[in-house]
Amino acid sequence: MKLLASEYRHWRNKSITLLGMSGVGKTRLSHLLRRAHWFHYSGDYRIGTRYLDEPILDNIKRQVMHIEFLRDLLRSDSISIVNNLSVDNLQPVSSFLGKLGDPEKGGLSLKEFKRRQRLHHDGEVNAMRDVPDFIRKAHEIYGFDHVVNDAGGSVCELDDPGVMELLAEHSLIIYIKATDRDERELIQRAEESPKPLYYREDFLDRELEVYLRENNLRYVAQIDPDQFVRWMFPRLFRDRLPRYEALADQYGYTITTDELAQVHSEDQFNTLIEKALERQTF
Repeated sequence: MKLLASEYRHWRNKSITLLGMSGVGKTRLSHLLRRAHWFHYSGDYRIGTRYLDEPILDNIKRQVMHIEFLRDLLRSDSISIVNNLSVDNLQPVSSFLGKLGDPEKGGLSLKEFKRRQRLHHDGEVNAMRDVPDFIRKAHEIYGFDHVVNDAGGSVCELDDPGVMELLAEHSLIIYIKATDRDERELIQRAEESPKPLYYREDFLDRELEVYLRENNLRYVAQIDPDQFVRWMFPRLFRDRLPRYEALADQYGYTITTDELAQVHSEDQFNTLIEKALERQTF
């Protein structure tokens, strides 16, 4: 979808897809627009509630079964476990992805880690394919005029052109590019609080081999899970940048984190988008 600024201004039912690394401000902006009565479609929420709900619950139950008291209650149906995931609490999805490494430190084996990664990949593809239907539902069922698709940070890793073509057909693609200062801050934040991440399999295999060699490790089970995430994040960040930029060049428009930081209202957001449309020729 390519628009002139004037076309965007008079677009009665705006649909925006936000792209960018986790932490660049997609969800903050989505919450701001939600308060302005936009329908907020969260890709990660859809993945967790529709496509990973059962695997997430199975993983929790597997942990519970190690506790004798709770195991007996669960097996007798005396207790039930539900996935209390919300748009504002996506921790169950992150916990399910997990981290690679030493099981004594909460790490996963390479086989199990890759299994979960594949499930997440498939869930994300399906969640993005659901966007057009949710745009329709937002208008027809819930009565919202506008929709913002808060896409996950790994959308650029899907290697599925059909997904981006579908999103570009039904929404305006906006890539939020981190400035150099914000890049450093995102990397520092990841080092201070390493969180589970999605890795493209060929990228994971390549970097894992380097990590094992550099640290004189023979087995994945010897890896410190948090240290591995700290080591991987800057490499993942830089690997994703050209992918995001290619998607923005082909399908959409770019704004920066500095520009987004100045947005505190729906009107300011719309003005910023119009500026982005005006400066990018096609």
